[in-house]
Amino acid sequence: MFSRITSSAVLGIDAYRVDVETDISAQLPSFTVVGLPDSAVRESRERVTSAIKNSGLPFPQGRITINLAPADIKKEGSAFDLPIALGLLRALGIITGDHIERHFILGELGLDGSVASVRGVLPMSLLAKAEDADGIIVPVDNAKEAAIAQGVPVYPVSNLKEAVDFFAGDNDIEPFEVSLRDVFETSRHYVADFAEVRGQEHVKRSLEVAAAGGHNLLMIGPPGSGKTMLARRFPSILPPMTLEEALETTKIHSVAGVLPADTALVAARPFRAPHHTISDAGLIGGGAYPRPGEVSIAHHGVLFLDEFPEFKKNVLEVMRQPLEDGFVTIGRAAITLTYPARFTLAGAMNPCPCGYFGDPHHECTCTPAQIQNYVGKLSGPLLDRIDIHIEVPSVKYSELSGPSTGENSDTIRERVAKARRIQTERFKGIKKVFCNAHMETKLIRKFCVLDEQGESLLKMAITKMGLSARAYDRILKLSRTIADLEGAADIAPHHVSEAVQYRSLDRKYWRGG
Repeated sequence: MFSRITSSAVLGIDAYRVDVETDISAQLPSFTVVGLPDSAVRESRERVTSAIKNSGLPFPQGRITINLAPADIKKEGSAFDLPIALGLLRALGIITGDHIERHFILGELGLDGSVASVRGVLPMSLLAKAEDADGIIVPVDNAKEAAIAQGVPVYPVSNLKEAVDFFAGDNDIEPFEVSLRDVFETSRHYVADFAEVRGQEHVKRSLEVAAAGGHNLLMIGPPGSGKTMLARRFPSILPPMTLEEALETTKIHSVAGVLPADTALVAARPFRAPHHTISDAGLIGGGAYPRPGEVSIAHHGVLFLDEFPEFKKNVLEVMRQPLEDGFVTIGRAAITLTYPARFTLAGAMNPCPCGYFGDPHHECTCTPAQIQNYVGKLSGPLLDRIDIHIEVPSVKYSELSGPSTGENSDTIRERVAKARRIQTERFKGIKKVFCNAHMETKLIRKFCVLDEQGESLLKMAITKMGLSARAYDRILKLSRTIADLEGAADIAPHHVSEAVQYRSLDRKYWRGG
């Protein structure tokens, strides 16, 4: 007795088809799963056996062989439980007809026959749509996520018996539907708002510039100055996500297993803030069975690294590829996977080990050598990828106790979106360049031309204020973004002047000069 059930698995962030082939032969009872299964897939034998028996359904006697094709790709996870169970019942003749073969099926089984949620449902649902399937059978908790694919009927089931009755024609399940536009619009909201931040107007301005040009930034200030509070509100002023960005981000969150059960679509830009004890695999991705790391989960959003110098050096250095290329490549002996990772990096650090260097209200107890060594933990190549260094001083009591007069996130976001539209038009037709931060030297020379007064101002900043050579191109890119925020076609001297203020770590007193 033989049957074939269609299921799916995820490779990277995209799904591929898996045929669950079942053969039952009249030999001594055994249950074997082949096709490069991992431990979770091999353990499905016990879950499937108990689920079928506890659902009041007959379990086949004899030698059972399950093949997961293609057999040369490693299979992992528990999503094959439900298709294996239905494949056994199909081979046994409990389920008849060819209706079942035109559906994609996935779900984890409990010992009582209940169906639990699994990871990666959105890319699997998109695959079912691409292959013009009659429908996809998913756990109830994954129904919203699967329905986002639009164009393929989604049939949610809560237990094995429901799925069997559906294919036997004894139970009609209404296809689960969602309005993609409604979900997209209702999910595009942020809890935190810039209007809640008292004072720090110059830091808010630097975050606006960072958002407008896609610039990475580093905030430097004493403990309690509001660095984390500002960073958590940073995503709320980034340009609104497009539907394509939302779908791609949701796929990553689904594969990584961080998509909340009640969330169908990630329409607000993600904010990720890993602890400084994170490993390089946790940040970049990887593992025995590769998973997206924090840099990919933050795709199209913000990756916030608090206590920046406290991260291990090797962890920080592996970020150089995603910061440069916008993706992460993870190589293994059998396979190489690529995950998207185009995010905005926001870092925060104290100015010294004790945290109070330059603070007028607290005495710094660190020696110059300690300060230099502390800041020196950040390598030059990594700092080269951070355009904005901004000092965040302690907030004055008068600003904390006074009325809030700051702009809200919606107002700032409108200006940012307008500046991004200017950049989209500017870089139309240029590959891998979407905003000012992505410009290489050739484009900087083309789009960041200064007049004589601007050149003179920049020369003075480099020579007399002690800015390093690496600051030159960064100041030009920042000047271009500041001009875009004003809607100016040319870079004016006051744009350059403001940009110079955003290069704190290039000044001599930070570098021991």
